[in-house]
Amino acid sequence: MWLARRSPARFLVALALGLLVAPLAAKAPPPTHVHRIGVLSSRSPLVARPYVQAFRQRLRALGYDEGQNLALEDRYAEGQAERLPELAAELVRLPVEVLVAAGAQAIHAAQHATRTIPIVMAGTADPVAAGFVASLAHPGGNITGSSDLSLELPGKRLEILREAVPQSARIAVLADPAAPYHAAKMESLTVAARALGVHLHAVEVRQSEELDRALAAMAHQGADALLVMESGPQLLGLRGRTVERAAHHRLPAMYERQETVAAGGLMAYGPSIPENYRRAAAYVDKILKGAKPADLPVVQPTTFELVINLKTARVMNFDIPPLLHARSDEVIE
Repeated sequence: MWLARRSPARFLVALALGLLVAPLAAKAPPPTHVHRIGVLSSRSPLVARPYVQAFRQRLRALGYDEGQNLALEDRYAEGQAERLPELAAELVRLPVEVLVAAGAQAIHAAQHATRTIPIVMAGTADPVAAGFVASLAHPGGNITGSSDLSLELPGKRLEILREAVPQSARIAVLADPAAPYHAAKMESLTVAARALGVHLHAVEVRQSEELDRALAAMAHQGADALLVMESGPQLLGLRGRTVERAAHHRLPAMYERQETVAAGGLMAYGPSIPENYRRAAAYVDKILKGAKPADLPVVQPTTFELVINLKTARVMNFDIPPLLHARSDEVIE
């Protein structure tokens, strides 16, 4: 039987190519590790994504690029708090390396979903009282991040509202009793009202159909202005309707959230939400580099924003005092 014999020249060429390729393969860089980060929000994507975008931008500045070394998994409860536990569990099952959550309800859902994956808070009222951390200086568990001082803000909002409506003696308060920290916020507001010499008329909205009647009654009873405690499932889901009916009844209204002013509300005062998310990104970076949440102190906001919607003021035929206008951080024309 005849056997084909390999040409010596062809053998030498193959050997040379093998020697050239072997060192290249040995020096090939290892594959880049992709960090999977979860973001859990009780808001809708339309409302929350600008804040998540601020989070993304800060991570990019810290050297994380989606599609290369970062995968961002964002989940939104669309204002339906009952969806948060399953969304948190879904992120844990992926699994994510770090879970970012904003607001007491989202943080609570994340905490119950995992005791091992690091959780970064992007703002909540009182993380110690809520049981999220042992103390601000020494969190002690798998949770750290930022507090938003929201228990201290109702009084400041009332003060600004009184400045906007100097003649106000009777201020209506619209609140959802199911909101986190509702009792503590109302107590803070009552103390501030006493110091300012104004009478508060608080109305609780437990069902969506109660909103129109509540606002009509406030106007009929002679309220000079309105303070809306937006936190809580009912009023979060009724933002547009609240803004519309407050303007209809010519009630100058102060809100908690800047996005409500962008949606037509008169004014809002509170911490910068994008800044909370940028700070959360910095915490994620530290954790990915080896820091433990238990050792990272919870920080408090340093940036607060007063946002005024002049277009709404004109529709209501309401004049914003010049000094208040000058102090505003953002004006929507």
